[in-house]
Amino acid sequence: MNDLSKGIRKAEISLKWDPSPAGQPPTDLDIVAATYLASDPQSQPAYVVHFDSRSPDGTITLNRDSKDGKGFGWDEVLTVELERLDARYARVVIGVVIQQRPDRRTFVSVVNPKLQIREGYTDLATDDFGGVLAATAATIGEFIRTDAGSWDFYPGVHGFEEDPVNFTRTMGATARS
Repeated sequence: MNDLSKGIRKAEISLKWDPSPAGQPPTDLDIVAATYLASDPQSQPAYVVHFDSRSPDGTITLNRDSKDGKGFGWDEVLTVELERLDARYARVVIGVVIQQRPDRRTFVSVVNPKLQIREGYTDLATDDFGGVLAATAATIGEFIRTDAGSWDFYPGVHGFEEDPVNFTRTMGATARS
């Protein structure tokens, strides 16, 4: 029988947190997405999408960006249109990084962080970063293209102690088999 699953076609990654307490500097979290080529899915990303960049083909879009968590609802929203992603890409890793200015921050100092990854109305993953409190960044899941060409999602929050630049270089170092 043929595989009738269309896989995941379009996903929305959302992030929110409460503003810092009065008198403290704002907390700034950012969603990042790194794409990897089928020819080398564990090396350097082919490109990274974050608050100051975009995907070359428009398939990964940052729809909302907050520098302080003062928005209503979800503070950061990223859309990944997997069905439009070129066939040379086999993996998309999603992460969250805490900006490290003016002070070093970890997830334990972020007030009420939440993440949600959805396809349409279906939750693929939700989390509160409770398992990575000492981390400055975390991967939160990855999309992997199957041999049939559809996309599967693998959730998982894994902490890193990296600055934002180094995190985007190392966030996809370990691929799912």
